[in-house]
Amino acid sequence: MSTFADTTFTPPELIRNFCIIAHIDHGKSTLADRMLQLTGVVEARDMRAQYLDRMDIERERGITIKAQNVRLPWKIEDQDYVLHMIDTPGHVDFTYEVSRALDACEGAILLVDAAQGIEAQTLANLYMALERDLTIIPVLNKIDLPAADPEKYAKELAHIVGCEPEDVLRVSGKTGLGVSELLDRTVRDVPPPVGAADAPARAMIFDSVYDTYRGVVTYIRVMDGKIVPREKIKMMSTGATHELLEVGIISPEPKPTKGLGVGEVGYLITGVKDVRQSKVGDTVTSANKGATEALAGFREPLPMVYSGLYPMDGSDYPLLRDALDKLLLNDAALTYEPETSAALGFGFRVGFLGLLHLEITRDRLEREFGLDLISTAPNVVYRVVLDDGSEHVVTNPSDWPVGKISEVHEPVTKCTVIAPSEFIGAIMELCQSRRGQLGGMDYLSEDRVELRYTMPLGEIIFDFFDALKSRTRGYASLDYEEAGEQVSDLVKVDILLQGEAVDAFSAIVHKDSSFAYGTKMTTKLRELIPRQQFEVPIQAAVGARVIARENIRAIRKDVLAKCYGGDISRKRKLLEKQKEGKKRMKMVGRVEVPQEAFVAALSTDESGDKKKK
Repeated sequence: MSTFADTTFTPPELIRNFCIIAHIDHGKSTLADRMLQLTGVVEARDMRAQYLDRMDIERERGITIKAQNVRLPWKIEDQDYVLHMIDTPGHVDFTYEVSRALDACEGAILLVDAAQGIEAQTLANLYMALERDLTIIPVLNKIDLPAADPEKYAKELAHIVGCEPEDVLRVSGKTGLGVSELLDRTVRDVPPPVGAADAPARAMIFDSVYDTYRGVVTYIRVMDGKIVPREKIKMMSTGATHELLEVGIISPEPKPTKGLGVGEVGYLITGVKDVRQSKVGDTVTSANKGATEALAGFREPLPMVYSGLYPMDGSDYPLLRDALDKLLLNDAALTYEPETSAALGFGFRVGFLGLLHLEITRDRLEREFGLDLISTAPNVVYRVVLDDGSEHVVTNPSDWPVGKISEVHEPVTKCTVIAPSEFIGAIMELCQSRRGQLGGMDYLSEDRVELRYTMPLGEIIFDFFDALKSRTRGYASLDYEEAGEQVSDLVKVDILLQGEAVDAFSAIVHKDSSFAYGTKMTTKLRELIPRQQFEVPIQAAVGARVIARENIRAIRKDVLAKCYGGDISRKRKLLEKQKEGKKRMKMVGRVEVPQEAFVAALSTDESGDKKKK
């Protein structure tokens, strides 16, 4: 049996729970590294960069995908305090996880790069923290950079948070400058947790991960009562009961304890093998005489984007199924179901939280399971209402219903773009071309502006982020959140080869963009598909109406090569015979589309895939 880390519950007045919110690449994980070193929980010989990022893909890209928590000891004037730091993901796809992490805290360190200033996602997370009445500690990081301008950005930060520029702390996560002052300020400003120690136990799940040997490890924050090992607990959203095998703290490696009291953050293990049983945001209580009211804010993670994943080699289909099953153990937000495509064979329709989630999942499937995959263009979820009143939910162009359509509902988002004011014109032009409606505009400082647009999600998931970056020389930052749905004039564009629709190339687009999509795809396929023995028409059609056409010319054998002069009628007879043969071949011939053509055509808009916001 492991030795227990401590035997008594820490008094709530000596606990400080806080998280770090920042845009990607503003130095969250580096600052966390310095805190680990300064508080002594990680020895110098064990230290490595991005210590809390466990996945290879997180370390390579320098992004946090899973929230991590760590317990830090800190002493001020002979008084020992316990700090619980939760390192949150910065990306828009994981907003729900960030909201749960914020609910587990009383304070937030708002971290801003002193060379770049505040960005869209930082602002979105800041508003979430303010809604929850968290104490905000504004901090400028990377002040040791030559390009840093602390005075300018301290004013900008003070203006947004509502404090004086002198109150903005200046630190360097790289050198450790100002980090101990930041920890002192956290203890001083962040209020201690409040909860009823003698009430029935209530703890909120803010994350869960799968461990190969121990099953699901669930990270919790205790709100009321206490959680102790060997007691039966109940998950309030599902009603499932489990026996607690182990309860402990993360410091920064897991250490078993005799339980967790009010305000404490730690983990619990029940031996369950399915992360879907430990839902993020759910409330844990005692199975006997437990709480009757769950903590607010829980919701099921809903997929925003769908994409088809197909193995390059059809025989890898069972391997892809096993790989998705294993990935699901780690990622409760993933949904998938089998689907078949006449062109691509057997595969899966997979639902993701957003584009980064899609990209990371595909990357992990290829890297960890050695698969070669084709992914179809991402789609959002449409709701189609027919004239007879029936409703259809469409996640794939091939699900588009047949019949007279009354109206089509598409998801819309609220977008926030922050950029230097010189690019206002270029940004407005881009957003309007993607059916965006301006909701408002604010100047954060003399040369930085925030634009708020309402835009269809389907217009963002292609190459919107790439286009935004290229028009603003990389200075713009983007954040978006779901904002319901709207009725739109949408149509399904089919691509026909030899009169047959190829389901992999179909797309749902706005009526005004259908001609552009049809022309682009037919032109591209004409270049990609090799010439056949007969002429092949490539058509783009909306319903029965053809809106674009290209032809792939036939390969012709020179049947006149053996004729040296002679009567013209003999040559004409040979050409007519060849023409008849081509016509007959065209009637029975099928067009061969090589795998490379699918890969190249489907990666036309590789969906802002290089998106590392």
